[in-house]
Amino acid sequence: MTAHIKPETIAATYGVASDAAFGAISPPLVLSSTFAFEGYERAGRYDYGRAGNPNRDMLGEALAALEGGAGAVVTSSGMAAIDLVLGQLGSADRVIAPHDCYGGTLRLLKARAAKRQFQLSIVDLSDTSALDGALAASPALVLIETPSNPLMRIVDIADITARAKVAGAVTMVDNTFLSPALQQPITLGADYVVHSTTKFLNGHSDVIGGAVVAARAEDAERLRTWSNVIGSAGSPFDAWLTLRGLRTLYARIERQQATAAVIAAFLKQQPQVTAVHYPGLADHPGHALALRQQRGFGAMLSFELAGGVEPVRNFCQNVHVLTLAESLGGMESLVAHPATMTHADMGAEGRQITGISDQLLRLSIGLEHVDDLVADIAQALGGQ
Repeated sequence: MTAHIKPETIAATYGVASDAAFGAISPPLVLSSTFAFEGYERAGRYDYGRAGNPNRDMLGEALAALEGGAGAVVTSSGMAAIDLVLGQLGSADRVIAPHDCYGGTLRLLKARAAKRQFQLSIVDLSDTSALDGALAASPALVLIETPSNPLMRIVDIADITARAKVAGAVTMVDNTFLSPALQQPITLGADYVVHSTTKFLNGHSDVIGGAVVAARAEDAERLRTWSNVIGSAGSPFDAWLTLRGLRTLYARIERQQATAAVIAAFLKQQPQVTAVHYPGLADHPGHALALRQQRGFGAMLSFELAGGVEPVRNFCQNVHVLTLAESLGGMESLVAHPATMTHADMGAEGRQITGISDQLLRLSIGLEHVDDLVADIAQALGGQ
């Protein structure tokens, strides 16, 4: 059925009226930790909550359909989703990761590599010669994050996945910033897509969750088995909430990215702002590539202020509509200071290498009226 209908319809209706017991329009929430056997040595579809749950499965099926994958595993967080894939590697395997990936991802990779669970190469994936050099070492996995967090850098998914395939490596793309509404990495050659479902997929800032979507059914089944082994499964209630949030994904992100474009253009005109990082701007280095591999520019952007750290502190203290907080993708607009918040663990040297300055602020644009957000940013800038 899903192959013949639009993704907006899949998101809005997946699981609707599927309740065989009472005909409930909204899928029931199944909180049971265990399930009755039909008889001796006759387990039903579900036997124990860690191994399987109807709400997790329904969400996973919806995500796989939206991403164009063969199956999905729902996990307890976005980091658990990435770690689920890393758990398929051995000590002799090598991972290539982007030098500017999310700070939490880098922390996980370095921690696992330090325990000799795999080998790690940190590479600027936009540098073709550097990537080819790393691929010459026959890595097992290449991690891709585009747009990058927080500098919104764009890399070519189709090109990198093709190069990785020649080298014998599989690829995993973090699609959290755009969601399947705006980008489908599997159609561009990726083997896995990972999400922090906490963000745009849920969209309400009331869930911690993650998911891995696999391009091949056998990979999805292997990940599902490993998730049961290590106990990384997400909770039924979080899965139920995320599916509910998913129903409005396309409507939300259309409004959010339209507002983000207005704010990016406004920031470009402000004398206190020295740089705006948003792929929707024509002068963004990745603009043309984003046009080619995305269906929109998303609701995330970052900008840099002149004058050192004090203007940054003043801006964060003076906003009223925006909220100073970590995370992203919810209905409310948030501002974060990566150097002291999301990317603090990278250290000053690591941030300098990746270009994350102390003057950088990241915005996640929500559903407030665009005029109110622009006015709030203007008055916060005016307080410098």
